[in-house]
Amino acid sequence: MFSKYKKVDPLVAKATGAQATDGGADNVTELPTAAPEAPRKSIMKAAPVQAVAAAGDKEKKRKERLGDIKLELHKALLDNLNLAALENATDQDLKAEIQSIAQESLDEMGVVLNRDERQTLTKELFFEVKGLGPLETLLQDETVNDILVNGPQQIFVERDGKLQLTDVTFKDEKHLLRIIDKIVSAVGRRVDESNPYVDARLQDGSRFNAMVPPVAVDGSLVSIRKFKKDKLGIDDLVNFGAFTEEMAAYLQAAVSTRLNVIVSGGTGSGKTTTLNALSSFIDNDERILTIEDTAELQLQQTHVGRMESRPPNVEGKGEVSPRDCLKNALRMRPDRIIVGETRGEEVIDMLQAMNTGHDGSMTTIHANSARDGVSRLENMIAMAGIEMPLKAVRSQISSAVNLIVQASRLQDGSRRMTSITEITGMEGDVISMQEIFKYQRVGLTPDNKIIGHFTATGVRSHFSERFKLWGYDLPAAIFEPVAAQ
Repeated sequence: MFSKYKKVDPLVAKATGAQATDGGADNVTELPTAAPEAPRKSIMKAAPVQAVAAAGDKEKKRKERLGDIKLELHKALLDNLNLAALENATDQDLKAEIQSIAQESLDEMGVVLNRDERQTLTKELFFEVKGLGPLETLLQDETVNDILVNGPQQIFVERDGKLQLTDVTFKDEKHLLRIIDKIVSAVGRRVDESNPYVDARLQDGSRFNAMVPPVAVDGSLVSIRKFKKDKLGIDDLVNFGAFTEEMAAYLQAAVSTRLNVIVSGGTGSGKTTTLNALSSFIDNDERILTIEDTAELQLQQTHVGRMESRPPNVEGKGEVSPRDCLKNALRMRPDRIIVGETRGEEVIDMLQAMNTGHDGSMTTIHANSARDGVSRLENMIAMAGIEMPLKAVRSQISSAVNLIVQASRLQDGSRRMTSITEITGMEGDVISMQEIFKYQRVGLTPDNKIIGHFTATGVRSHFSERFKLWGYDLPAAIFEPVAAQ
């Protein structure tokens, strides 16, 4: 029978054994039973093509049958488990309890499963109770970077920059919505018809986004950007070919001498990873404040204050925007401010911070090039409702931002730091910029892998004297162009 996690109901305790037997009989009629043996004989006699088709159909029916059984067992678990007591239960105790309840329920149903099916069922039920259901196996897979759900029957993952369709599915839309609600309620957020989209963070730090019907037409849409447990450092990115040692030496000088840096790039290009890596150059005795919509940055310094924005509650109150966090951060004596992503009116406060003594601040923006990044900053200022002459806006940007690092995800799925560009000031009404390093594409291999190399442009850094005064006397050779090998 069940252990200490079994619900105790006084009424049930007084019930007779005959009543319990009747309940079990009802369950047997509702659930599908094992498939008859006759189809197996016909499959053996059929032609090879028919045999493959029949085998595939049989496997599909077997999965559907196991899915139905799992659904009924999950209901039985919710009826029998003392969920309040599970908070202090170990995973081992919970698995044993689930196995016990599942076996007793299977006996009552009259369903016989082999050993592998029982183990799979126990594992999936554990994920339903303690984890995120079908998504749990994908979250535990170290090779998966992104999980993309297009309705209950279609789940894609990204491995090595390429999308792949998995055989993982949800039972139905209700099952998917239950898992979504479980995720968002754990962080005090909600998603329903009146608020059909949500951003959240999983327990391991993974970024979660969901949109539900009626906005999502063919079933709920979910995207999960998995959190990297092992933080990638500069050496790791150099080894992966994201950039070169010369570029790393230049970036170390730039961050250490407190230049204001913007990491620019498209979705999935590695902006946050690059920002994390650059932050490793910050001295350990500086006070750093981070501001994010969803906390993802993994800074290793000892003096780090982390802030996370918050959406409004059901009544439309209680919102804390990134701009609110940024305004408050300016009063908290930071040496540097790092904004996870600048996408709205907080750009004004970010530029003001960079201009008022918080040198060495960093942020990321969505843009396809350094020049495009500057234009995007101008657009965000305009969208914030600040009426300033264009020349004044550009003057503010040119004095605040020193360096734009462009991260790109190339067509073969690889991620490269394709450009490092300095902002040197104003020439008339135009912001003057100079590219220091770039990634030079040469061609494609037969299997569509990009051929290219990193090279300096031959332009000496505008901040060379600053580097030298701070003790970073970079050799002139790192600014010399490199020929293709």
